[in-house]
Amino acid sequence: MAVWIQSSTGTFIKTRMRNAGGGTSDHLPTWAANSGGAAGNCMSANCNVVGATTGATLSNFSTRTITWDGTDASGNLVADGTYKVTIQSTWNHGGSATVTKSYTFTKGTAADVQTPADDANFTGIALAWNPSGAGVAETTNDMNVSIRPNPSSNGIFTVDFNYATNVSAVNLAGEEVYSEEIKMNEVSKTLNLSNVPNGVYFICVSNGVTISKHKVVINK
Repeated sequence: MAVWIQSSTGTFIKTRMRNAGGGTSDHLPTWAANSGGAAGNCMSANCNVVGATTGATLSNFSTRTITWDGTDASGNLVADGTYKVTIQSTWNHGGSATVTKSYTFTKGTAADVQTPADDANFTGIALAWNPSGAGVAETTNDMNVSIRPNPSSNGIFTVDFNYATNVSAVNLAGEEVYSEEIKMNEVSKTLNLSNVPNGVYFICVSNGVTISKHKVVINK
């Protein structure tokens, strides 16, 4: 599997993930060619993986998290505009066992949050451009917090904690969309966010001294 950033016209910007091995070097043909190599060898040194997460061929299906800081492979901040996150998955030798999908978003001063529809190959996609200087970051500390399910198909989450005084939720712009005080001796709370749009949010658990922020996805 490979994930990379492209311009709106398909020009290579930066690889964010490349998982392949010597026995699967003929996999990921589109990414290999787009990143500077040849379609028949995704393990070539010419394929640009600067700053990317790399590893062996993936052996299972699970949630993958990819981030991009708005820079190209040389570390230069790219101009605001329309870009694509492109994913390619290859599960056997030969072109017929490869699928490629691109998701277009706008890099700019405003947040762009999307939850594209599932298809036969990629499900539960959550795409969020969060401009620098806006929104919140995910943080953890010594507080014992767990949230389920994530993503949520109806906007309802169960939040478990060892001690808390308040539970809230904010969107990517840092705007609070939910807040509730926690009663003494409560160690669990159900958050109903079914009234907010699909997208990425942060559930914030406070104990009166510190705040633990956790990224969640709503995909109704």
